[in-house]
Amino acid sequence: MSKINGRVTIPTDVDVIPETLELSRRWGADAVRDCDGTDFPVELKDAGMKVYSTYYTTRKDNAWANANPDEIQQMYVMTPFYTATEELLRIRLMKGLYPDMLTPNSRDDIRRWWEVVDRTTGEVVPAGDWTYDEANGEVAVKATPFHDYTVSFLAYIMWDPVHMYNAVVNDWKDVEHQITFDVRQPKTHAYTMERLRKFIEEHPYVNVLRFTTFFHQFTLMFDELAREKYVDWYGYSASVSPYILKQFEEEAGYPFRPEYIIDQGYYNNQYRIPSKEFQDFQAFQRREVKKIVKEMVDITHEYGKEAMMFLGDHWIGTEPFMEEFREMGLDAIVGSVGNGSTLRLISDIEGVSYREGRLLPYFFPDTFHEGGEPVKEAKVNWVTARRAILRKPIDRIGYGGYLKLTLNFPEFVDYVESVCNEFRELYDNIKGCVPYCVKKVAVLNCWGKMRAWGCHMVHHAIYFKKNYSYAGVIEALSGAPFDVLFISFTDLKKNPDILKEIDVLINVGDADTAHTGGEWWCDTEISSTVKKFVYEGGGIIGVGEPCAHLANGRFFQLSNVFGVEKELGFTLGYDKYNLEIHSHFITEDVKGEIDFGEGQKNIYALDGAAILAAAGEDPKARDVQLAVNSFGKGRAVYISGLPYSFENSRLLHRAILWSAGDEGNLHQWFSSNYNVDVHAYPENGKYCVVNNTYEPQSTVVYKGNGESFELNLDENQIIWYEIG
Repeated sequence: MSKINGRVTIPTDVDVIPETLELSRRWGADAVRDCDGTDFPVELKDAGMKVYSTYYTTRKDNAWANANPDEIQQMYVMTPFYTATEELLRIRLMKGLYPDMLTPNSRDDIRRWWEVVDRTTGEVVPAGDWTYDEANGEVAVKATPFHDYTVSFLAYIMWDPVHMYNAVVNDWKDVEHQITFDVRQPKTHAYTMERLRKFIEEHPYVNVLRFTTFFHQFTLMFDELAREKYVDWYGYSASVSPYILKQFEEEAGYPFRPEYIIDQGYYNNQYRIPSKEFQDFQAFQRREVKKIVKEMVDITHEYGKEAMMFLGDHWIGTEPFMEEFREMGLDAIVGSVGNGSTLRLISDIEGVSYREGRLLPYFFPDTFHEGGEPVKEAKVNWVTARRAILRKPIDRIGYGGYLKLTLNFPEFVDYVESVCNEFRELYDNIKGCVPYCVKKVAVLNCWGKMRAWGCHMVHHAIYFKKNYSYAGVIEALSGAPFDVLFISFTDLKKNPDILKEIDVLINVGDADTAHTGGEWWCDTEISSTVKKFVYEGGGIIGVGEPCAHLANGRFFQLSNVFGVEKELGFTLGYDKYNLEIHSHFITEDVKGEIDFGEGQKNIYALDGAAILAAAGEDPKARDVQLAVNSFGKGRAVYISGLPYSFENSRLLHRAILWSAGDEGNLHQWFSSNYNVDVHAYPENGKYCVVNNTYEPQSTVVYKGNGESFELNLDENQIIWYEIG
C-alpha cells in the first residue's frame, strides 16, 4: 500500500511537540488540533499543517458569566413523581441532581415559567395553590391525597455538562467549573461577536475555527454522585430561557407551556411521537440559531479563516439535514464515528465543502490505561466505519484527546498508521462516484430526513436494549448497496407520490413510538396510501411492531398486508391453523439459528402468509419470527427483531430484493460469503472486494455481468479491481 500524506487530523498539546511531529509523519496528518483540556503549542504553527482551534462559544469565560448571571444558559427540569399522602406536599427540586451543575432560576417569574402538574389527572395545578421556599429549595403544593405530582422548573446551567463529563472521566482535580452562557440573549450576543473577533486576531496562525459547537447543549444531566442521570443527544430541554420563550410565543401565536418541553418527563426524546407544539419550537429554534451561526461564520470568513462545526455538544438547533443548515455558510463539519450509521450521519450532510469523522477510541484514560485494549476498540470502529465509507465517504478522518496517552501503546500507533493509509486509498478510489445501488429503500418514521441515520441514537453508538432492531436495520443499511431515503408520515401525507420514487418501504420499532408511528396508522390517507403502494407492486418490510396501534379491531394496522398479527388476548377464541414453516429465498444464506434478538412474543400468521421461522417447540404455540406475504402485486416481509450482524445484514439484503420482486438481481456485484462485501463504482470503472472480519475469508465474487470467480482474502483485506 502506498503511503500518501493528507486527510488526517491529530490532537496535540504543549507537552508532546516532538511526538506530535513524529506521529504526524507516520500517520500522514496534514492538520493538528487542540482539545478540551489541552493547549495548542505555538511552536507547531509553522510545522506545515493546517491548524484547527477548538472554539467554545458558550463557555471558557467565567468572568463574563459571573458578571451577567441573568444570561447564563438555562434548562427545563422535571422532578420525580411524588405521591401526596396529605393535603400538603413538599417537593425538593434538586433531589437526584448534581448540585454544582444546576441551580433553580427564581430570578424570572416562576408563576409563568414553572409548572406544577397533577400527574394523576394530567391537570396543571393553579399557581395560587403552590409556593416556593427558596431557602429550603422546596415547592409546597396544596394536594389531593394519593395523587401524584411533579414540578417543572427552569434551572441555570452552572457547570457546562460536557466540561463536567470531561472532568469526571479524566479525573480533573480542582478544575474551575465552566459556566454556560446564553449567546441568544442581547448582552452576551454582542459580547460573543466581539470575543470571536478578538480570538481570531490573537491567534493569526489558526486556519480553522472548530466551533464546539454553537449555542445549546443537548440534554445531559448528572445525579448527586456525578453519574450520568439522563442523556438525550437530540434533546432540546437546554435550549430555553424566558427571553427565548417570549420570542417563540410571538412567532407561534400561542402561550408556551413548560410541558411542551417536559413531555411528562420524557423530554420529547426521539422515541416519542412529536407534538405539534414541540415541532413548532424546533422549527423556531432552527431559524433563530441559523441567524447567529451565520453571523459568526461571516466574521470567521471576514478574517480569511474556515468555519467548522462539531456535530455534538452544543449542536441543538443546527439540524444538519434541514434547509437552515445549508444557509449557515459553514465550510466543514466534523463528528464522532461510532459505527456505520454515525459515519453516514456525517457523510450524507450537504451544504459544506468537506466532512471529517473523528474515529474512536478517544484518547482518554478510560481506554488508554494499563490493561486497556485501544487496538481492539480501534479495529471494531474501523471495520464498521469502513463499510459506510465505501457507500458514502467522508473527506477526512481524525482523532481527539490526549496524544501522549497513545505513546505507551505502540501497537495502537502502528494500527492507526495502517488505517490512515487505507482511508486515503479508499478516498482516492471512490470520492465523487455514486456506487452501484440495487434498489431504492425508504425508512418511514415520524422524523423523516430531519433525523436521518440517527433517530435511534440516545448517544451516538451506545447500545440500548430496546432499540436494537432499529439500530440493527439502520446499521445494516449504512454499508449496503441500496439508495436510502428517510421519510416522515407528514411527508407521506403531503405528497403520497413520494412512494413512486422507491422500491421498498421499511417500518421498524416498537408500537406507539416515533419509529413506527402509532396513531399515524389510523390516518386513512396514510394507511390507504401504503396499502395501495404495496398492492400495485411495491415492497414493504416491518420489523418488531410495525404499523402497530391498538384500534379498530387490530394491533397491526397493516395486518392484512404483512399477513401477521399480535395476540393481545382479545382473539384467543379464534383458532390459528397457519403453522407450517417454509424454506425461502430470504433464508438461503442462513447457516444456523437466526438471531432475532429478543424478538416478539405472541405473533401469529394469518391465512395465506408463509412462516419462515418461529420460536417454540409446540407448533400451535409458536411465536412467528419471520414471515412473508403477497398483497396484490406487491410483497411484504415481517421480522420480529433484527440486531446488527453480517448474517442479519445479508438476511435484510435478501428481504429487500424479494419484497421488490427482484430476486434475479441477487448475483450482481455480490459475495457468496456474508462476511465479505462487493462494492462497485461504474462511474470510474472500479470495484472492490472487502473482508469485514479479522479472520481470513473465502468467497465467490459475482460481477455485474454475472461472471464469478473464487477469492481468498486475508483478515480485513480489501482488493481493488478494474471493471472489464
